[in-house]
Amino acid sequence: MNTIIESNKDQLRALALRYGVGRLSVFGSMARDDANAASDVDLLLENSEGLTGFQLGALQMDAQDLLGRKVDLLTIQALHPLLREKILREAVVL
Repeated sequence: MNTIIESNKDQLRALALRYGVGRLSVFGSMARDDANAASDVDLLLENSEGLTGFQLGALQMDAQDLLGRKVDLLTIQALHPLLREKILREAVVL
């Protein structure tokens, strides 16, 4: 896992808890630890069915402020069936 994620893991967990996310994982280049300076952060939200669009946007902005990088959020329900297995296989729970 990338050092940016590793060093902010506790703060990311606290954000997830504050917004009512049951489980938060990182996937993509940050999980594989092959990110570069331009890489974004891909976060997978589980057990987050009650979040509104406004709350998702606020969580995304808070995570971006914390990490200093663009953050993409995906809910487990929104995973495309063709990508689901790959994403779940490489996801690292925070």
